[in-house]
Amino acid sequence: MATTKIESQAEFEELISKESFLLIKHSLTCPVSGAAFEEYESFLEDHQGENTAYLAVQEARPLSNYIAEAYGIKHESPQAILFRNGKPVWNASHWKITYDTLSKAIKSEQ
Repeated sequence: MATTKIESQAEFEELISKESFLLIKHSLTCPVSGAAFEEYESFLEDHQGENTAYLAVQEARPLSNYIAEAYGIKHESPQAILFRNGKPVWNASHWKITYDTLSKAIKSEQ
């Protein structure tokens, strides 16, 4: 699986400078978040060429808050945000994070 765990604003800024990437914010203790992360992992198996990253909210709270504030996307966990050219173009949270919704978001935003 080609994914990167990020924990700092510097790591995020490096990703945002790329053309596009999918970010997953998840909680290490929430069952809904665990289910969403499993959907993300399934998605990764079939989309290994996609740039993706994730953060664990409990380990990177300042980064999670920074992203919410800087991009005007209310913090939720779990949350998926697709960035293109430095801007968020799609996001989903909770049970809306599935293999299918991630696949459709990537295809529709290309």
